[in-house]
Amino acid sequence: MSGDRVVSAWRNLAVVSAFVALPPAVHAQTTPATTTENVVVTGTREPGRLARDSFSPIDVLTARDLAGTGQTNLTDALSQLLPSVTRPAVGIFDGAPTDFISLRGLNPDQTLVLVNGRRRHSTAFIYIQGFADGATPVDLDLVPPLLIDHVEVLRDGASAQYGSDAIAGVVNVILKARDHGTHVAGETGQFYPGDGFTARAGAERGFALGSGGFLDLSLDYRHADRTVRNGPDSRTGTVVTKILGTPGSTRYVAGANAGYDLADGPELYASATYAYRFTDITQVYRLPSRLPSIYPGGFTPHQTTHENDFSSALGVRGHDLLGWRWDLSSSYGGDFLDNNLRNTANTGLLAATGSTPLFVHLADFSATQLNDDLDLSRAFHVPHWAFPLNVAGGIEHRFETYGTGAGSPASYLYGGSQAQAGLLPTDAGPHSRVVYSAYLDLSGHLTRAWQVDAAGRYEHYTDFGNTWNGKLSTRYDLTPRLALRATISSGTRAPSLANEFYSALAVGPDSASGTLPANSAAAALLGANALKPENATNLTAGLVFTPLRDLHLTLDAYQIAIRDRIVSGPGVAGEAAIAALRLQGIAVDPGLDAQDVSASFFTNAASTRTRGVDLTATYVTVLGRLGAIDWDASLNATYTRITHTNTLANGEADLSAQSAAYLTTSTPKNRVIFGGRWHRDRWDVLLHEQRYGQTVDELTYFSGPNAYSTTDFARFVNHPRWLTNLEFGYRPLATLRVALGANNLFDATPSRIPPENGYYGSEKYDSSLSQIGINGGFYYARMDWTF
Repeated sequence: MSGDRVVSAWRNLAVVSAFVALPPAVHAQTTPATTTENVVVTGTREPGRLARDSFSPIDVLTARDLAGTGQTNLTDALSQLLPSVTRPAVGIFDGAPTDFISLRGLNPDQTLVLVNGRRRHSTAFIYIQGFADGATPVDLDLVPPLLIDHVEVLRDGASAQYGSDAIAGVVNVILKARDHGTHVAGETGQFYPGDGFTARAGAERGFALGSGGFLDLSLDYRHADRTVRNGPDSRTGTVVTKILGTPGSTRYVAGANAGYDLADGPELYASATYAYRFTDITQVYRLPSRLPSIYPGGFTPHQTTHENDFSSALGVRGHDLLGWRWDLSSSYGGDFLDNNLRNTANTGLLAATGSTPLFVHLADFSATQLNDDLDLSRAFHVPHWAFPLNVAGGIEHRFETYGTGAGSPASYLYGGSQAQAGLLPTDAGPHSRVVYSAYLDLSGHLTRAWQVDAAGRYEHYTDFGNTWNGKLSTRYDLTPRLALRATISSGTRAPSLANEFYSALAVGPDSASGTLPANSAAAALLGANALKPENATNLTAGLVFTPLRDLHLTLDAYQIAIRDRIVSGPGVAGEAAIAALRLQGIAVDPGLDAQDVSASFFTNAASTRTRGVDLTATYVTVLGRLGAIDWDASLNATYTRITHTNTLANGEADLSAQSAAYLTTSTPKNRVIFGGRWHRDRWDVLLHEQRYGQTVDELTYFSGPNAYSTTDFARFVNHPRWLTNLEFGYRPLATLRVALGANNLFDATPSRIPPENGYYGSEKYDSSLSQIGINGGFYYARMDWTF
């Protein structure tokens, strides 16, 4: 569907709606409360603040908004609703199961994720390529979907308010707090080619606890079959290499949210989630000539992961401790991975001993986080001043761990098992650090129309020392319908423990590539410097405008300058790489050509400057007896450039052309979303059009004279794409809604990459860019029953 046809169709629909009369009586009954009228708790310490009155841009997405996208997980739903949200369009190999987002084209680790206002632990997975290079993000798919009441997305730097990782913004998932009622939901669907069958079912129920409490429980199940989007393998002429696509997975997730008002005023509250996920990731096909005695027809290794994830929080809060509102809480969460490889073999071990196992244990990974918080806030009446001064402050303690467990000996000896070598015992072990912090936040009116908020935070890392961050925000309401707002802030993100200590060796059919711990002697041999925190300066300025009662507009421009960004350093190939791997204790197959062996590490490679603009608009058209249409439109345009490239200890540049593309052009240059929801009586229709701007990558060569080069890459442009989502809904009962829909209705796919830049020519699409997904159109049926 061409862009001209899309624009023309929507223009005609808008003109028809504009000429329909808007009866006042009907308008009062059918106009829904817009999301800008929601009270928010993110980005402010003041109770009762509305999203439209905030100092910074905040999006509030209700459970109905999320369900209306037809997506089966929170990550996909957010990316369908907000153009400033980026999610991985495709994942292969180790990090494929993780569902995460980022804001404004920045690394996922630069977006802080909260659940009920409490920091959520990260995944134990670490990404090694693409726009998420070096990230261990929060996995939103492991938050119970039916337990979500709404999501608040703060699109502004907030490190001074919430601590590290909030450089790009904050996502706060607010859980339901119901004391009655049941919600049952189910969905099934598959992709147009006939694969990727997905089934999901879940239930949520609220219970009363005595006369002053609630307990909200949720359980959700989802199974998704694998998809394959590879082309023919040049070695066989058939589709035997099936690494490009969505891995098969099965996920169970349960959650609880509870609260109880004590007789003397304070409230006890608690929440908990648990998730189990099994994932099967397909690796590169090996020809029959590799191991004819064991696999006469060739073989495809499968990497399988058993993942257990949990979180819990317990707290008590009150409204009058010597006049202060107070909140004391503790939360703990962790992600635990058991990583294995089946249908594999260790060819070096077979040659040396005459035998090899076909199943090996690769490694165990874990990441945990303990948070203890005390927050205080109070409004002071200043003498001779007409407006109260709101004061908030608090102290926090955070204990983080990252653990790695060794693989079975057959997984790492004699060059390692095919597809992935196991973790060496010398690289295994527990790692931890403690973070202490304190913050102070002052806000109030200077005049009736002029507000100011100032925040400061001190943090001490036991491995990186002290950091200081501040934020100054202001807002001026020129009229009740027009307000200006601006913010300047600083931010810090310390390297994750995985950035410091992760080690791995990927074993291809005719290549090997290793990732060395950043602080190891082996990485130092290749020129690595000690990792240091990223530091950022954010500037945001915008306006909030309501020219008509039902037309709400926000426009915000921003600049984010980040120093010492952490990505994979320039890979080194040949004998130098082999020597560094050997120093780390990692053996590679001696039969490999030296130039097909590479090694890299995480490094503070460069400084960047990101500039962009966000525009949102909502409007309601009432059609009398024909119902009403809730329109929405939003745009994000982001441009990132490198302002400085650091150097390694050996004087070489710290950034390859490929890593530079990951930082600057791997996410869409712009995104536009527009559409609406028509509703009348029992019927509703949701229709949204999305345009994804171009992305640009520097692709690795897998054949030809530059095969596996760490310095020569192929520049690839993924051209803009349009994507259409459509859903028809009907309520046979007041409490039951059924729907049929399609995401990517016209089956749009990304641009194809050259054959020499995919494994044996089989990869059709780039797996490092994040634009539209590679799977094409998805049709589904869903049901929601609330009683």
